[in-house]
Amino acid sequence: MSDVAAARPADRRSAFRLPIPFRLAARDLRGGVQGFIVFLGCLALGVAAIAGVGSLSRGLTEGLQREGRAILGGDAAFALMHREATPAERTLLEAKGRIATVATMRSMGRAASGDSTLIELKAVDGAWPMVGRATTEPAAPLPELLAVKDGAFGAAVDPALLARLDVKVGDRIEIGSSRFDIRATLTQEPDKLSDGVGFGPRVLVSEPALKASGLLQPGSLVRWSYRVAMPGEPSDDAVRALLADVEREAKGSGFEARSRLNAAPQLQRNVDRFTQFLTIVGLAALVVGGVGVANAISAFVDRKRNTIAILKSVGASGRTVFLVHLIEVAALGALGVAIGLVLGAAIPFGAAAALKGLLPLPLAPSIFPRELALAAAYGGLTALAFAFWPLGRAHDVPVAALFRDAIAPDRRYPRLGYMVATGLAAAALAGLAVFAAYDRRIATAFVVATIGAFIALRLISWGIMAVAARLPRPKRVELKLALANVHRPGALTPSVVMSLGLGLVLLVALTLIDSSIRRQLSNELPQKAPAFFFLDIPSTERERFAEVVKAKAPEADFNSTPMLRGSIVSLKGEPSEDAAVDPESRWALRGDRGVTFSATAPEGSTVISGEWWPADYAGPPLVSFDRRLAEGLRLKVGDEIGVNVLGRTITAKVANLREIHWETMGINFFMVFSPNAFAGAPYMTLATVGFPQGAGDAKELGLLRDLTRDFPTMTAIRVKDALTAIEAIVGNLALAIRAASGVTLVASILVLAGALAAGHRRRVYEAVVLKTLGATRGRLLAAFAAEYALLGLVTAVFGLVVGSLAAWAVATEIMRIDFWFDPVGAGGAALVALVLTIVLGLVGTWRILGETPARHLRNL
Repeated sequence: MSDVAAARPADRRSAFRLPIPFRLAARDLRGGVQGFIVFLGCLALGVAAIAGVGSLSRGLTEGLQREGRAILGGDAAFALMHREATPAERTLLEAKGRIATVATMRSMGRAASGDSTLIELKAVDGAWPMVGRATTEPAAPLPELLAVKDGAFGAAVDPALLARLDVKVGDRIEIGSSRFDIRATLTQEPDKLSDGVGFGPRVLVSEPALKASGLLQPGSLVRWSYRVAMPGEPSDDAVRALLADVEREAKGSGFEARSRLNAAPQLQRNVDRFTQFLTIVGLAALVVGGVGVANAISAFVDRKRNTIAILKSVGASGRTVFLVHLIEVAALGALGVAIGLVLGAAIPFGAAAALKGLLPLPLAPSIFPRELALAAAYGGLTALAFAFWPLGRAHDVPVAALFRDAIAPDRRYPRLGYMVATGLAAAALAGLAVFAAYDRRIATAFVVATIGAFIALRLISWGIMAVAARLPRPKRVELKLALANVHRPGALTPSVVMSLGLGLVLLVALTLIDSSIRRQLSNELPQKAPAFFFLDIPSTERERFAEVVKAKAPEADFNSTPMLRGSIVSLKGEPSEDAAVDPESRWALRGDRGVTFSATAPEGSTVISGEWWPADYAGPPLVSFDRRLAEGLRLKVGDEIGVNVLGRTITAKVANLREIHWETMGINFFMVFSPNAFAGAPYMTLATVGFPQGAGDAKELGLLRDLTRDFPTMTAIRVKDALTAIEAIVGNLALAIRAASGVTLVASILVLAGALAAGHRRRVYEAVVLKTLGATRGRLLAAFAAEYALLGLVTAVFGLVVGSLAAWAVATEIMRIDFWFDPVGAGGAALVALVLTIVLGLVGTWRILGETPARHLRNL
């Protein structure tokens, strides 16, 4: 009885024992994470990037939804182009709740000095703002600030206007034919995000002031928006029902409807696109880091060769050996993913603190489980995809081969099961990247490009080794050793080329794309583009405007065309919102677009399908369409489209398709109608003025001053100023993209360091043998430096060539701009790769050269 009782505790302990692979893995992990720093860094970096981007995007999306009512200025908004709502339409909206009227348009602000600038004019009624609060400096009630005093209306302006016109609060400016006193600066505009991006400073005036300014002419590019605040606290379903009711009851009115559920659609689309890009950057970092994972695990197996040999010698199966080390890798992978999740989850909070007061973005930082789970899945699948292969190789390697591995590395492939597991994990990672993406087409292209890059890099490394093996041997011993190290069994060549190649290709491509855009903006476009675009010239003033331009600048080129705004409401008889179109062309169905009419084909375009109508055509309305847009909207010659212009729907048949040469910078439109389509309709004139022989700032600004004085309701856009503003935006975006892509470069550096560390044991063995044979430290250092320089140089050339090809494809095929090779930028990126390879290689080699032969020879 006592024997049984004594046995029970032992039996109880054995009942709770973990399986042998888990116990062995747990004991091995007690030694810490030494040797897994690169492994942890690569996983944590990629996971943090994806988790941070996803959480930041979700925070912005939820912020937009939470603040949608304030951003929109109500529960719903209904906009019209060119015209105000009719009394019947306004009565319909007033029956749904309180109404605030807002009119926005571009115009020119003129100071007493004669200087002028483009402004974003916003006219509001007494009910604005219904949601949120507008603040000014000095603070005062809006009706008081905008009222008529001493014969002038009041205005609250963006502080930027004061700097552009060199004026101050209290000064008087002219807009249209009216005078305005600047009575305050506008410090907060609650619905600013819903109005989109403007090209000029905001000027806030009253609705009566706009109507008295002379700017509201038939066909003027003014947008009337009616914000509706429903009574009480309406639910989302009630808001949707409101939009459906107005659409049904005001059918054919041309209302562009939005609700608080989608208050800033353009901003949301931009957030989604930027999230897509940054997620791909994070995935690129994770995939590059996957190479580091594979290198780290290979080095781990290499360090454990004696342990594996001993386990197999005492009867451990290959499956047990695999499971022991897979459990260790899984545990460390979980740690790396956890570190990445913590860092990624903190990014929205850091961004909210950093951007507070700088950008009017409604960021709502929080912990988002779905985004963190997605990042964890990416990290886990990456670790598994790159771990199965090197771990699987240890399964069938015999004990003798493990002990011989230092001098005769075994390069057999793992079992079929491990190769299949690797393929399944990689396929799952690729599938997740595609199905979780905002744009699956782009994500699919990324996956295909990544696979192609891996194959290309592997082929390049094999090619380097094959060429090195066939080159004649140099006479200098150091160069002979360096060349031999490039192609010997167990060479670092595949690891180094793979580690640095992907990151370098991305860096070179981004550098050259940025350079091509900047060159297009700063050099090529200014030479082709006119000096000015003039908008809102009444059709009755067109001839007088041309005469004034000719008198003031006889050497200038003058071109003009009629211009209206219209929205596509139907395609082939089907409502546009229900039409099946390509996603990248759906933008054309959102809001209104510029349209024109002409008896002849516009310059800078070529009819490639169908025929142009006769000059005296008087039949049913016809329209000429841009070929690319027509393909995206799935239109062909003979199809019908409906376009709402000035509240009237025009149904026209597609007569022909044109190839538009936008690079000529001439006046062109996606849609050109036959002249009879808009017979009798009021319209404005769009004009351009250019100086083929060039003109200085004084000449251009003098002409602008004269024209804005003679035509006060006209709006002028100076191309040079617009290009400068665009170049600044592009510069900021390029900086943000480079900073984000720096994550991939950091991952590449980590992977390179890991690849060099993975060959540490063999390097020690080589150094010991060579020292025993009489090699000095200087000669060994020179040999290793030459090897790293050769590998870095080849990788740099590869990155330069492939990155340039990628940049060329993006610039010419996607962006449709001329590609320009920037030798300084691209060469600098390649030089960075070369220096990194040499420096990191020599840092790791220096410690190896200090090893004494005796200690290692005793272990052989």
